[in-house]
Amino acid sequence: MVTGIESYLRIRSAHTPRWLDDGARIAFIGDQTGTPQAYAMPADGGWPELLTHTSERASSILTRGSTVVFTRDVGGNERGRIWTADPERALADADAIHELGAFSPDATSVAFTHTARNGVDFDLAVVTVASGERREIAMLVGWHSVLDWGSRGVLVARARSNVDHDLLLVDPESGAVELLTAHDLPEQWLPAVLDTDGSVLAATDRATEHARLVRLAVDGGLTAMTADDADVEAIAVTSGRLAYVRNVGGVSELTVDGAVVGIPAGVIGSLAFSPDGGRLAFDLTTPDAPFDVYVLGGDGVCAVTRADLGGVRRADLVRPTLVTVESFDGLSVPYLLYGPTDAPSLCWVHGGPESQSRPALNAVVQFLAARGISVAVPNVRGSTGYGKSYTALDDVALRPHSVADLAALGRELGATRGVPVGVMGGSYGGYMTLAAITEYPELWSAAVDIVGIANLVTFLERTGAYRRALREAEYGSLERDRDLLVALSPIHKVDRIRTPLMVIHGANDPRVPISEAEQIVGAIEARGGDVTYLRYEDEGHGLVRLANRVDAYPQVAAFLERHLLHAV
Repeated sequence: MVTGIESYLRIRSAHTPRWLDDGARIAFIGDQTGTPQAYAMPADGGWPELLTHTSERASSILTRGSTVVFTRDVGGNERGRIWTADPERALADADAIHELGAFSPDATSVAFTHTARNGVDFDLAVVTVASGERREIAMLVGWHSVLDWGSRGVLVARARSNVDHDLLLVDPESGAVELLTAHDLPEQWLPAVLDTDGSVLAATDRATEHARLVRLAVDGGLTAMTADDADVEAIAVTSGRLAYVRNVGGVSELTVDGAVVGIPAGVIGSLAFSPDGGRLAFDLTTPDAPFDVYVLGGDGVCAVTRADLGGVRRADLVRPTLVTVESFDGLSVPYLLYGPTDAPSLCWVHGGPESQSRPALNAVVQFLAARGISVAVPNVRGSTGYGKSYTALDDVALRPHSVADLAALGRELGATRGVPVGVMGGSYGGYMTLAAITEYPELWSAAVDIVGIANLVTFLERTGAYRRALREAEYGSLERDRDLLVALSPIHKVDRIRTPLMVIHGANDPRVPISEAEQIVGAIEARGGDVTYLRYEDEGHGLVRLANRVDAYPQVAAFLERHLLHAV
């Protein structure tokens, strides 16, 4: 008997480890209450202590000594304020976006960026933790985030798009800004940290396909430290020690002090050396295990947390098979296949589009596979992890080619043989879902759009003002490419939809405004089409609260079973 989906949705996680009390404790983000909160526990294991106590989520977290600093938004609106924990006290609470950054070298202050000046540009500020005194350091133009703070100053990243960055060094006293990575063509420069000698360790794809680890010396010299065959996605450094993670075919490979560390095949989210440099904390998920916090020390790798499985047996969680499908032009498109083969199937499309489906636990995928639905999780062209040429294959006018990849997968999974196939995705994956059922309506038996884009023009007009320039680099410009954006928008092809559709959206979504859901739902309803709409007033870009997930996903599962399993 298959365990109910509510149990799968109650699988917990623990991630983003940060050291406390000179290494005696570890803080992390966990969702044991049903909403992400900050916790702390002994570094050698024990019972976690809840540090934050509200119904709103805690997101990013910093620690130094015994101090915990975190951000928290309201109802998923992503306008996170900065707080201290234990006791809770606001450090930056203007009605604006605050991007938490780094502690000062003397541990008295925190650097961060915020949009309080005009709602668009991220300025650099510093707040003294003990007194709450705040200083504005530099007015900056565009999206910026603080990466590190060392003896040379504050290391800041500026984004032109998701795959085009600059690194800046800002003097915390004068506000003087030094550009470290001048370039003309798009280049990735994240992640990045300051080493103890003042050099910068960063991942960049300058003149390469993949983002290699490089050292950017104080004099500007650049030295490559890894091969051009995988992207570096996390870096940690302390005196005399270096750790980094490479994305090797979607699986995280951890290297510490030049040696690859044996860990289960999965995905690492973050790294942090202990204050004395002797231990490394990291978080890890695999397809059959949720995110947990681990510590690498003298005794090897040990799990610190034990995320609860909500009543699901670990033996019932399955690992996927890596498969490829040939698209219309001969391109080989990889996908992870969960569950039975030659069964009613679902294509689950990732967001981004500059992102990658990877071997990490997805509770809903696991439940559907247990119910007998084969779930294919593809990395269509435009995905990251396979080199920047692959990532660029869906840019602007090439977007229909990525939708054609989905069609090739739908046919491979059995649509042309009469086996029911559905399509589902969130954010950009929601756009891909709507594009698939308008461009290839004959292939799909069911579709689920979660916080997806229906109209590329209104999306760009109404998304968060600071995000518009970043997204135009991928989708096209409102000024130059409006006709193309109209042509690629599913809202103008609603008359083609034959597929039963479920739409899910949060009312406070700042990335893809809820008007996108209302447009597509209204247009289908006006034509008498089959559409189900779930709107959540206290959510933003996706469903975070357990109560809402337990409401929505049983309806999703029943919808997919009705149109896929019961249609056979």
